[in-house]
Order: sequence, then C-alpha cells, then structure tokens
Amino acid sequence: MTFLEIIEKKKKQGTLTKEEIQFWIENMCHGNLPDYQVSALLMAIVLNGMNMDETFYLTEAMIQSGEVVDLSSIEGIKVDKHSTGGVGDKVTLILAPLLASFGLKIAKMSGRGLGHTGGTIDKLESIPGYRVEMTKEEFLNQIKEVGVSIISQSGNLVPADKKLYALRDVTATVDSIPLIASSIMSKKIASGADFIFLDVKVGNGALMPTLEQAEKLAHTMIELGNRFGKKTVCILTNMNEPLGRAIGNALEVKESIDTLQGMGPEDVTSLVIQIASLIVKDTEKISKEEAERQCFKKINTGVAYAKFEEMVNRQGGDLKKLEISHRIFSVRTPKEGYITKVDALALGEIARKIGAGRLTKEDKIHYQVGLVLSHKVGDYVKVNDELVKVYLDDLDVRVNDILECFTIESEEPKPEPLIYETIS
Repeated sequence: MTFLEIIEKKKKQGTLTKEEIQFWIENMCHGNLPDYQVSALLMAIVLNGMNMDETFYLTEAMIQSGEVVDLSSIEGIKVDKHSTGGVGDKVTLILAPLLASFGLKIAKMSGRGLGHTGGTIDKLESIPGYRVEMTKEEFLNQIKEVGVSIISQSGNLVPADKKLYALRDVTATVDSIPLIASSIMSKKIASGADFIFLDVKVGNGALMPTLEQAEKLAHTMIELGNRFGKKTVCILTNMNEPLGRAIGNALEVKESIDTLQGMGPEDVTSLVIQIASLIVKDTEKISKEEAERQCFKKINTGVAYAKFEEMVNRQGGDLKKLEISHRIFSVRTPKEGYITKVDALALGEIARKIGAGRLTKEDKIHYQVGLVLSHKVGDYVKVNDELVKVYLDDLDVRVNDILECFTIESEEPKPEPLIYETIS
C-alpha cells in the first residue's frame, strides 16, 4: 500500500479500511508523509466525507498515537466536559468545581484560545501564579485529594491531532464533521474519563452555525463515545450572542467567581445549572429536579466557590492578585429601541484585537483587557445608555466597530432558547 493510493481511493469516494487509516496516522506521526500529501487527503475527506466506521478507526488511530491517561487509581466517577467554544464561554471554570463539590472527580485537560473564542487555560493563567502544567503524579494526587484539577493538555496526548489540526487550520479543512468529531473525542477518550459531557455551541459565534450541523456532530460524537464504552451526553446551546456579559480572560474569571457566589448573569447561571444537574442526575441516580435543587444549594451555601478556591490555591494561584485594566471607557447607544442582535463573532474578534486573544500562536495575551456588555438581546435602551464597558491596555479600538455589533430596532425580538436540545 502507498499513501498515494489512499488519497486516490478517498478522492473517488471510496471507504478507507482500518489498516489504511492506521498506515496514514502512524506514518504521519513518524514524519514519513509530506504535508502536501496529508493535506490532499484531508481535502478529499472534507469533500467526500467519512462513514461512521472510518470515523471510529480514525479516532482510534489518533488515540493510539500517544499517551492514554490512566485514572483507574482514582476512586469515584471521573467526569470530563468539552465545549466546542464560543465568545464569553467560561462554563468550565464554574462547572468543574461545582461538580467536584458533589464528590465527582474532574480531571480536565483544556486548551488555549486561537481565533475569536477564548481558551480555558488562558483564562486561568490570568490568575497570578496559577500553574497550568503539572507532573502526572501532581495531577492525579490533586484529583484524589481536591476532586478537581484543570491543566493544559499534555504534549504526549493525541499528538496526531496536533499535527492534523495545524494542517487543517491553514488548508481550509476545518469544517468536516468526521474530522471535528475524531479530534474532540480522541482527546476526551485518551484523557481517561468515565463520563463525557459535550457542549456544542450553535450560531453566529460558534463553530457550528446551524442546528442541523450541530445535531449531526453531536450524534457522531455520541456514537464514538458509545463505541469506546464511554457514557456520553451532548447539549446544543445558543451562541448567537456572547454567553454572559464578560469577554476577556481576567474579566471572565471575575464573572465566574460572581456566578459561583450566586451573583452571576442569568444565562451563565442557568446553563451551568442545567449541565451540572444532567450530570448529577445520572451519577447520583436522582431526579433532574432534585439535582437542580442540590446544585443551587452548593452555590448558595458557598460550597462550590470554596472548591474553586481550593483548586486555584493548590495550583499556586492567588485570586487576591487578579487584575483588570484601569483604562476603561463606555460605548453608548446612539439610538433608542430594543436590542435585537448582538454579533458574538465580531465582538470576539474585537476582544482578540485589543489583546484578549491571539492573532498567532506566538502572540502575548493581555489578561486584563476585554469587554463587558451592559445590555443584551431583548433589552430596551435609550439614547446615550451604556452598551459596553471596554477595558484597554496599550491597544485601542474604534467605537464604531463596537456599535456595529449591536442591532437596535423598534420591535421587541422573540426570545431564543439558551438550550436547543439534549442528546444522549
């Protein structure tokens, strides 16, 4: 077999065998395949797709390309959660300690942001001293003793995905459901959890712009989880406007703390409680209503926040030193009416341009900068009402660029659901 034959087969809409996919991944990881040939196969997959067996074989080969985390020494149910990413999505920072306060074990390996969506690791690194890199022994011991640890992804975890994604990112081959599903699930399965919860964002600020595409991705990932013997649940959530009000690293940590203390935005609080209660319902074998009640109690009594503090302190972070920029100005509305649209993608790009994200992997993040929305879709505003607070460092932003992210009209918009569907 040659790799050229594999490319030719997929180009002609053929079905790749397990052996052909293993040959591809193994030779790519050993440096035996030129990038242009791998890119050609990726484009053939984007154009002609993969069936479920092919997607499973690809996921399996990617898992086998590197280290698999063994969590068997940790007692209890190990839970992992993944979001496909969105503007203002700080759910992991709140959900992980909340679940740990129930005695669940949260062994979370997260990524950095690239593009308009922020990364969990970048947010945590805005806390002075927080260590995102730990030895395997430190990581496992913290999960045993604290119940939760969030660290950066191990360099040896699914190295095939790193190679493939680097090529997909620059060859317009990102938007393929088999490639997206295998990328996400290979990392989740290699991370060793018993229960995988997936939050697929849908809309303007998300990877999946339509509900139909999101449903297809969700069903593919759940089928992969089932084939690997992992309990997998997926929720489809709205990303047509930013989640919460804060966009930017330290600002999102602050909003996460507010939420853990019972003072967070309604949409963030609601989404966290819905996700947490679905997991607690299944793991504690109780009703959804009772799980929700217990989740609210963990927040309102301070138990969940105490677990967040414990995690941060154990990883060297000092929440008292968390800083946001003192260079602040307000963007005010030039007209009166209802806010009918907030462009999440455009606001995410603005936050990135003022330093809250990276334009390249080498860029240095300005942790203190970002945006805080004073109003969201459905709010009625008058002339000169504050729309957004902007926190700047040494970069500037055009006010008109921010104003263009908001659509204000005379008629009140119909409310959109926060959660479209739960699939298991």
